[in-house]
Amino acid sequence: MQAHHYNIRLISAPSILGLKPTGTELLAQTLLNGGLAEKLQVQQAVIQVPVLNASYSTQRHPVTNCINTPALLDFSALLGKTIQQVISQHCFALTLGGDCSILLGIMPALKARGTYSLVFMDAHADFYEPEKSLTGETADMDLALITGRGPEMLTNIHQLRPYVKDEHVLHIGQRDWEETQHYGSQDIQQTGIRCFDLAHIRQQGMDRVVTSVLQELNNMHTDGCWIHFDTDVLSDEINPAVDYRIRGGLSFNEAGQLIQGVLSTGKAAGISVTIFNPLLDKDGTIAQQIITMLAEAFS
Repeated sequence: MQAHHYNIRLISAPSILGLKPTGTELLAQTLLNGGLAEKLQVQQAVIQVPVLNASYSTQRHPVTNCINTPALLDFSALLGKTIQQVISQHCFALTLGGDCSILLGIMPALKARGTYSLVFMDAHADFYEPEKSLTGETADMDLALITGRGPEMLTNIHQLRPYVKDEHVLHIGQRDWEETQHYGSQDIQQTGIRCFDLAHIRQQGMDRVVTSVLQELNNMHTDGCWIHFDTDVLSDEINPAVDYRIRGGLSFNEAGQLIQGVLSTGKAAGISVTIFNPLLDKDGTIAQQIITMLAEAFS
């Protein structure tokens, strides 16, 4: 696989408005303190996007039925502007998040520029409707929202719905199938989204899955692609440092292989890293493994 050189800008955007303030807000600072910039040989200063975590509330919004809707929209606008600036400077936007709702800032920003595909690595489908979500946390419905399913306030920012089309989304590593059925989530498998769930990956092997993903991306003819790396796609045995745990998952090698494959296309505009909770990583070894994996994917 040919390595493609990316001019990386690091963006710190540790919002937990779509989840809860239990530690994930420390993701960005922990990976940066752990030497991520040095490992990636990034010289330029980290761009800090102001987060509005101080206004966190578990009250559901009367219109969207989601928590923190006004703050989330304000934060998404700030993050979106940052993403557009970085990409317009022909840089790669490596975005260290808190939770997956940061995609509500990223994907509208990309849609305003053109047509982008999305490689979505996540243990969960993230496809709930607000009324089916037990918590109103947008982190369990972000993929539904960015593909245009859900309340107008969140799905149609600047009249850009959908921020990404179903046929331009590749979902990798889902393993919450039983849970989604139990709670009545919309079924992601009944859409145009191409799903490579964990069972499929185990059956085919990662080499074949990566080949399939790259073929799919090449056939899309989009202006570029975004990688979303929710660290809970990693096996629960190697990364229990997440708030919603499910058994099984990918190895660091498998996740790194996929990210490296997508980077090798030269089409990636950026990557979002989310959901890792440093407070559950007592000795810091998981953070170091995530840093190493990301650095190796770019090398």
